[in-house]
Amino acid sequence: MSRFWIDKISSVKPYVPGEQPTSDTLIKLNTNEHALLPSDSVLAAIKSTSGEALRRYPDPGATGLRAAIAAAESVSTERVFVGNGSDEVLAHLWFAFLKGRRVQTLDTTYGFYPVWAGLYDAKLTEVPVLDDFSVDVDALKKDGAAIVLANPNAPTGQALTRDDIASLVDSNSDRLVVVDEAYFGFGAETAVPLIADYDNLIVTRSLSKSHALAGMRVGYAIAQPDLIEGLSRVKDSFNSYPLDVIAQAAATAAIEDRRWLEGASKTVREVRDVMSAGLQALGFEVLPSQANFIFTQHTALPGHLIFDALRDRDILVRRWDKQRIKNWLRISVGTMAQAEQLLGVMREIVSPETG
Repeated sequence: MSRFWIDKISSVKPYVPGEQPTSDTLIKLNTNEHALLPSDSVLAAIKSTSGEALRRYPDPGATGLRAAIAAAESVSTERVFVGNGSDEVLAHLWFAFLKGRRVQTLDTTYGFYPVWAGLYDAKLTEVPVLDDFSVDVDALKKDGAAIVLANPNAPTGQALTRDDIASLVDSNSDRLVVVDEAYFGFGAETAVPLIADYDNLIVTRSLSKSHALAGMRVGYAIAQPDLIEGLSRVKDSFNSYPLDVIAQAAATAAIEDRRWLEGASKTVREVRDVMSAGLQALGFEVLPSQANFIFTQHTALPGHLIFDALRDRDILVRRWDKQRIKNWLRISVGTMAQAEQLLGVMREIVSPETG
């Protein structure tokens, strides 16, 4: 600890991201990157970026990208905010609307929420999920505090319906509801259509999963204009140019290529079904997922044993030591070939005499 640190930095517990191995032999199923490469139009947009464009500062308002998102989501551009990944968008959101305030989230969800709560002095309540890991909507309604909700939830993959979200938002018009749709595009209903009727709702998204752009860092929020203005004020007090010209070009091409999104998402869902059925046949419990990962535990073997055995066989997945989920594994949906290899290795681990 440096003697120059302020008290807040010495006490904060940063988010720990998933391992990013450098080995080419590992099957990497731990950080929920898309199984497929981005669309050809994205790669073409990157290659066509000129030296002149790089010489100049990028458009601070990301006008073209915001217009593409607005068109895709049938909203006006004044209802769209973009940032350097949805984590940055969420961080700005915590500062603009939740700093020092009471906030609810789930006790089993994205691990960055408690970090932002601590950094921005929010009074965080972690509402327990139900025994089947579904969201206790009634419990969230009972408290008037703001709500930050990943939907689909991570690491469970389960999702609320749009009607569920509407009931939360409608239950208290003075409560802000943030719906983090980082795993948009793999089967869950989006809450974006509700924006037209509610000024206390913000939906955030990432292109990391849905559009295979984890390496590009692009995220956005959709909300009514006054909330977007609040986000813009924070952004322009921190970094007026969060998205470079290459990121803006690539993200715009990705958003506009709706055929790729539909086809790639269909492929992920198909592989997800194969993985889920295969694991269930091997004695695993698998939660119903609407994301590009599955959450699973074996009915007899502890999670750390399976995690270590997979790691020894060059397959990387994610697990936590948190008591409630210590035996559960989160496994990203890979290619069909990777799914078949995973299932083969799992068979060896859980049934060594037949594997």
